[in-house]
Formats: sequence, structure tokens, C-alpha cells
Amino acid sequence: MKVVPLFKVSDMQAALKHYTEVLDFVMTWPGDTPGSPVVDLGHDGTLELQITTHESERLFGSIANVWVEDVDVLFDKYKKRGMLGKPNSPVHQGPIDQTWGRREFYATDPDGNTLRFVQPLI
Repeated sequence: MKVVPLFKVSDMQAALKHYTEVLDFVMTWPGDTPGSPVVDLGHDGTLELQITTHESERLFGSIANVWVEDVDVLFDKYKKRGMLGKPNSPVHQGPIDQTWGRREFYATDPDGNTLRFVQPLI
């Protein structure tokens, strides 16, 4: 597994300037642009993170992306252990192929902290 944090930002252009011009991160996902609501960043091939404006005002808690080899196997394992998903959130009910090229499911704790289990659709 690999954990990739997701930071909520209010202004994507300001955040990108900070991370790329000050901290030497680079945009790593081929489809990302400075206008994207979510941008993947990397630093020297050793550090990864995402920044997003999409959920900055309505999401309580923190998020970390956990990269795994098989989200379906992991979801089944956690479901057998009693993991319950949010009833109105498909991505909490089982793995979903996202339009941004990833298969994901989410596990959110009672305080709103979410682990997003992710694998690429490549």
C-alpha cells in the first residue's frame, strides 16, 4: 500500500504556485490542468499528494489516498469485517471506476476522516 494525502485548498492557482514554484513539486497526472478541481503533485519521485478545491467547503475531516493493488479484494475483506458504507454514497458501497482513471472505494470514520482506497484503471 501507498498513502497519498489530499489537501483541501480554496484557490487552486495560488496553491499550485506555492507547491510548484516554492516547494519544487510538479504536476504528475496527465489530465490535470491549473483549472482542474483536483491536481496530483509529486516531488523527486518520493513524495506525492493531491490538492483539491472540490471539497474544501463541505468536507469535514481529512482524506488520505491509499494506493493498493486490488481494491475489490480489499473492499470484500473490510465488508466481511463489518465495514458499513454511507447509504447515499456509491463509492462507500463498493469500488467504482472513476472518470479520472482510477477505481476507488472510500472508508470514512465517525469523525469524517476518509481513507480512499485507489488503484489505477490502466
